[in-house]
This record gives sequence, C-alpha cells and structure tokens, in this order.
Amino acid sequence: MSHTNPERVAVIGAGPVGLAAAAHLLARGLQPLVFEAGDEVGASVRAWGHVRVFSPWEFNTDPAAVELLERHGWTAPEQTGYPTGDEIVERYLEPLAATPEIAPTLYLGARVVGVTRAGIDKLKDAGRETAPFELVVDEQGTERRYLADAVIDASGTWTRPNPLGAGGLPAAGERAHAERISYGIPDVLGSARARYAGRRVLVVGSGHSAFNAILDLVALRDSEPATQIVWAIRGGAPGRKYGGGGDDQLPARGALGSAVRDLVSDGSVALAAEFQTRAISARDGKLVLADGGRELVADEVIAATGFRPDLALLGELRLDLDDRVEAARALAPLIDPNLHSCGSVPPHGVDELSHPDAGVYMVGMKSYGRAPTFLLRTGYEQARSVVAALAGDWEAARNVELVLPETGVCNRVALPVVAGDVPEPGAQSSACCG
Repeated sequence: MSHTNPERVAVIGAGPVGLAAAAHLLARGLQPLVFEAGDEVGASVRAWGHVRVFSPWEFNTDPAAVELLERHGWTAPEQTGYPTGDEIVERYLEPLAATPEIAPTLYLGARVVGVTRAGIDKLKDAGRETAPFELVVDEQGTERRYLADAVIDASGTWTRPNPLGAGGLPAAGERAHAERISYGIPDVLGSARARYAGRRVLVVGSGHSAFNAILDLVALRDSEPATQIVWAIRGGAPGRKYGGGGDDQLPARGALGSAVRDLVSDGSVALAAEFQTRAISARDGKLVLADGGRELVADEVIAATGFRPDLALLGELRLDLDDRVEAARALAPLIDPNLHSCGSVPPHGVDELSHPDAGVYMVGMKSYGRAPTFLLRTGYEQARSVVAALAGDWEAARNVELVLPETGVCNRVALPVVAGDVPEPGAQSSACCG
C-alpha cells in the first residue's frame, strides 16, 4: 500500500463533493470507502433543502458523477434551472448514491470521530510515511475501525455554525437561550412557519444565508402582517455586502442582495449596523441582545453567522493550516476574506491542498476553513485534482482549470477569491462577495 496508487481511499462525507470524489476514484480504478454521519446521503444539504440556490444546475453537478449516472440511464435536469437543496438531493445525489458502483462503498450512519496513522501518534516519525491511516468510526453506537491508504475529508462545515458572539465564542447567555436561536436558514415558510409567524424576528448576518432568511420572512409577513423583521450586521453600512446586482454573472445571486437593499431602503426591514452581540438575556418574555449600551429585542433570532470546520477528528494528523482562515496554508491567501477582492479564485488543486502527512486532504467547503465564499464547482475540481494525484497522474492533477462567475463588485485589496454560493457559510466576514 502507498499514498500514490492507493488500494483504498476513505472519503468522509456523502454530500455533493464527497460523492464526486467517490466517482473520480472509481473512474481511476481506486476503491473508495465513503463514510456519512447522516442516515441518508446529502444530510447537510437536506438541512437547507427548502432553499433555492443562486447557481444553476450546470454549477452543481460533477462531470465524473454525471458520466457515471448517464451510464445508468440518468437524465440530467435542465442545466439553466435553479434547484433547491432538496432537488439537488433527490435528482442528483440519491441517484448517484444508488448506482451499483457507489452503493457498495457507502457507510451510512457512520460518523468518523478520529483519524490517525495506524499505531503512530502525531509525535512519532518512525514508520510514519508508510503507515496506513486508521479511521475510528461510530456506527450507530458501535465503534469500528478501518484502514485506508489515503483520506479525503469532504465533511463540510454545516454542523458547526459560528456563534452570535462577536468574539468567536458564544455571547454571554447564548447557550442558555439556544432554544430561541436558529442557526443557518430555517424553513420559515414551511416546517418552522408557526415559530416565526406574527413574531418579532432578528436576523443576524451579512451574507446570502441572511438574505434568504430575510426574504422568506418578508414573504411570511404578506400573510402574517404582525411579523416584524430586524436585521443586524457587525459591520457598517452594508454597501458592497449587497453584491453586484445586475453586474453579477450569477443573476440570481445579484438579485438577492438587490432585493434586500430595496427592503432596507423603504423601511420594510429595520437595519442595525455595527452591532456586536456581547450578551443575550430574557426580559418580559423576549430575547434581548446587547452590545454595550445598545439593545435589540426579539421573540426569535436567526443566526446566519457562518460556519467553521471541525478539525478535532483530524487532530492526530500533521496538518499545515493557516492560523486565521483554518485552511491549508498554501490555499489560505487565495481565499482570506480579510484580503480578497471579488471574482474568481486562481485555479488550485492538490498542491494547495496538501499537508505534511501525505495522503490526507480536505476538499469542498471544509477546505475553505472559516472563509465564507464557495461554489460547488470549486469542490468538484479539488476532488478531481486530488484523485488524479492519488492515482499517480500528476500531469492531470496539476492541470487545474476553474472558471467561476464574478460578483460584479470588488474589495480594496486585489487578491482574487471564489464567489459565494447558497447557503452562505460565513456571513460575518468583511468580504464583499457575500
């Protein structure tokens, strides 16, 4: 066994990028072992299944996966259509997972809780380079262990939302009042309707997840006029956070920001800028969010404050991570939201995703660490490049091509970065891509 031409490759996560990695591995004659913590594929996508993404189908499918599906009679959706998360699962991920090539490789309800070099902890050098990876997997309460020659972590960040607290930790009282705080994009017009109808709702966050929540609340208010909407952001006037409008190469993305801008301008949505949540308390049956001398009062809070990677499961491996972005060090400068301008990230692949422990890679949303802007197309190209390298085809691995739609707005520092997708995983950054 070796980390080039490996016999078995563990893939963590059976979402879009994880299943794409499996398809690429199979196309290269390699054996994937796909571990999914959820009971079904695409568990995280299902969590925002009611959301219609702003990128059309052509951006949401992987070429190797499509080739595999078409061998089994799959008919692709109309490429210019805009799917919901549920449609991505039902029309793409579930058929892909059911193919006779991928189905035997799937382990559902299998949460990877740790990865190490078999018998070698993080400190030891002797034999490290040739030792296989050992994965500790919780399968419905039973611990099992698997060996693999390489590991592709495509587990995403959806299950690790950022807190409301401005300092990166939960605000004082945030945990105590968690039952009235929803993280991400709740189904305001569906399963969560009763929770928000006729209530005063505070949305916190400055990216597209917040925009989607606000627009759903506005639609809810059409039939429930007592519903009130307050929007809080940590930065100043939204400005570029609204996006590029008609100049955005993804029109649906530009329309989100434009719609929210109009709602703020006409007073339909109350905006509280430069609000840093320090403490949360209850008063007269309502939640009170405090920032020094300022307070915002609401019945319910939607925290669209982004996500962060779970790095604990890779804690016994030698990783080279940027200390701010928590992405691979070579990738971090290309995606750091403190620096980037809007547009497209330079093509990147296996070289930018590598770590000191050869054979372990983070791909997809997790590869971006805490950076907020990501498109599935980026993850698919990452997976293709990594798998080509594992198969020993370094020419293909380094021949990375990535063309992404620009947002139509620019930041103050000319470092390029990928444009965002929905749901927006890091809505509190200073990035203008949103």
